[in-house]
Amino acid sequence: MRAVFIDGREQIAVREAPEPQPAVGQVRIRLARVGICGSDLHYYFHGANGEYVVREPLIPGHELSGTVDADPSGELAPGTPVTVHPARFGREVPGTEGQPHLWPGGSYLGSAATWPHTQGAMADLIVVERDMVRSLPAGIDMDLAALAEPLGVALHGATRAGDLTGARVLVSGAGPIGLLAVIAAQARGAAHVTVTDVLAQPLERALALGADAAVRAGTDELPAEAFDVVLECSGAPAAISAAAVATRRRGVIVQVGMVPNEPRGINLAPLISKEIDLRGAFRFNGEIDEAIEILAARPDVTSVVTHAIPVADVRAAFELARDGAVSGKVVVAFDASDASQLRGGSAAASATSTLDQ
Repeated sequence: MRAVFIDGREQIAVREAPEPQPAVGQVRIRLARVGICGSDLHYYFHGANGEYVVREPLIPGHELSGTVDADPSGELAPGTPVTVHPARFGREVPGTEGQPHLWPGGSYLGSAATWPHTQGAMADLIVVERDMVRSLPAGIDMDLAALAEPLGVALHGATRAGDLTGARVLVSGAGPIGLLAVIAAQARGAAHVTVTDVLAQPLERALALGADAAVRAGTDELPAEAFDVVLECSGAPAAISAAAVATRRRGVIVQVGMVPNEPRGINLAPLISKEIDLRGAFRFNGEIDEAIEILAARPDVTSVVTHAIPVADVRAAFELARDGAVSGKVVVAFDASDASQLRGGSAAASATSTLDQ
């Protein structure tokens, strides 16, 4: 079978790998789409995601859609459309009861945080435990289904914010997670959603998804104390500081976007003077099930996926994925080889030509 391997900084290749065999309690999935996440970009462009360094060939990917290839139990028929909750959980510690995503000792598909590394989904076939598999509605678009995991992340940010019914919400950062945070806030009952970003193109995508307003960071001013909740999805220190100014007194900021594990300066004064709650949000718990329901009800969310690139052009896919002016979510396609038949196919061909020069 084909698999994508990241061997180190800016080293990526499609190679043959042994077909995995499912054991009792496992399911083998044939992949259709695998999304490129920010962590995947870090592994490729930097050879590390924060402190987690690529020390052996790593198959990236944890955002996926596909079909059942084999289920030894016979419960899931071949061809059943599925996605996967990509976490295997560790052990409960005090204070984390009912929150397995916070338990230490777990693993996540496509991660160098473990040794040996936890291989991911960017391959023709993958084997996972049965309890990680989520069946999808029949006929669901595979591009759309690949958004279940990142939408789960956005929904968990909304969960951490609390009740959003009638809330004025600011989404800071209009990358793929920010776009899905718009969907999450709407689904949770927000009355108004404003989005801010430094680039015009992501803001256009947010407005197309139904955001009520867009603010161009660095050009337009965010209104002070205008928002009950901020879902901060960029991880940029300047954006976090700006969020504190924009939040009302006793409002809530949820840090959804990941940041490096190092000291970085932000302005804490508004958090103190306005008694703002700053809350972390790490991956998600069970929100992927809610995400599937939302995606089934809102097929327009597939617009978040701007490019579906054949696996043969995976290097071009990674180049596109890091350019927010050109792309939203980029997914790697394993079920097609003709770029012209896929979303954004002409852009992939152009990027490939540029890389080969």
